[in-house]
Amino acid sequence: MDLHWGIDLGGTKIEGVVLEGGPNPVSLKRLRVPTEADKGYQHILGQIARLVEVLISEVGVKPEKIGIGTPGVIDPILQTMKNSNTTVMNGMPFKKDLEQLLNLPIVVANDANCFAVAETNMGIVKEKMPDAKVVFGVIMGSGVGGGIVIDGKPLTGRQGIAGEWGHNFLDASGGNCYCGKKGCVETIISGKSLERFSEEQSGEHLKLKTIVERYHAGTDRAATKTVKRMLQFFGKGIANVINILDPDAIVLGGGVGNVDLLYKEGVAEARKYIFNNRFDTVFLKPKLGDSAGVFGAALI
Repeated sequence: MDLHWGIDLGGTKIEGVVLEGGPNPVSLKRLRVPTEADKGYQHILGQIARLVEVLISEVGVKPEKIGIGTPGVIDPILQTMKNSNTTVMNGMPFKKDLEQLLNLPIVVANDANCFAVAETNMGIVKEKMPDAKVVFGVIMGSGVGGGIVIDGKPLTGRQGIAGEWGHNFLDASGGNCYCGKKGCVETIISGKSLERFSEEQSGEHLKLKTIVERYHAGTDRAATKTVKRMLQFFGKGIANVINILDPDAIVLGGGVGNVDLLYKEGVAEARKYIFNNRFDTVFLKPKLGDSAGVFGAALI
C-alpha cells in the first residue's frame, strides 16, 4: 500500500495524517496534539514524536519518510530554521534533530507551500483549473504568507523564501514586524493587525468577523475604516505578486481569506495596480479547509 505521511506544525496544534496514495489520495488516519510552544523547542520535538508514535500504532505500519509543514523554513545553507513566528524554532537544526529523534528521513516545507501544493493537486485548483501551470497560494491569518506551485511542485528558491509576500514592505503605518522590519504586508492585513487597527480607532477590541459584520451594517465608522484599509492594501500587496509572477490562479486561505469582500472589492483594488490592459488572474476559494496544510505536507 502506497502511504504518504504528513505533519502540519502550527502555533497551537500539531496535526498528522496518513494518506493512501493514487490520483485521488484518501485519508486513512488523522490526529492532533497541542503544540505547547511556550514549553520550548525540545517540547515541540517531543510532541511531534508522540504524534508519530500514535499514528504508527493506529495504522499498523511505520513510515519510510515524513513530510512536515512548518511556520518558517529551513535555511538551505545553514540548515537551521528561520523566519518562523513560532520564534523558539528560529536558529535551531530542526530537520536534523527531528530525523535523529524519529530515526526517519524528514522533508521540511513552509506551511504556505504545503497549502498551495494541496489546493493545486487535491483541492480547488484541480477541480476548477486542472490545466493551471502557476498557482500562488495565499495564507492570511494571524500572519501572512504565500507559496508558489509550478507544474504541481513547490518553488522554494535559492534562499528558501520564494512566495514570502507577507514580508514585502507595504506601508510604514503597519509599524514594527517580528521579523525586524517595519511596514510589512503582515503588519497591515493579517487578522491580528486588522483587529489592532480597529481597536486603535474605537477603543474596543473585536474579532475580525465582528468587524466585517459591522462594516456590512454600515453603523460603525471604525469597522468601515478597518475593512476599507484591508481591501486597499490587499489590492496593492497582491498586485505586486501578480506583476512579478503572473499566476494562472491565486487561492486565498486563512481566516482573513474567508472574507468574501476580497473576491470582488479586493480584486477591484488589485486591478488598479496591474501592468496590463486586462485582469485575467483567477481568484479561488480553497476547498480543503484546515486539511490543506497537513495534506500538502504528505504530498511534498
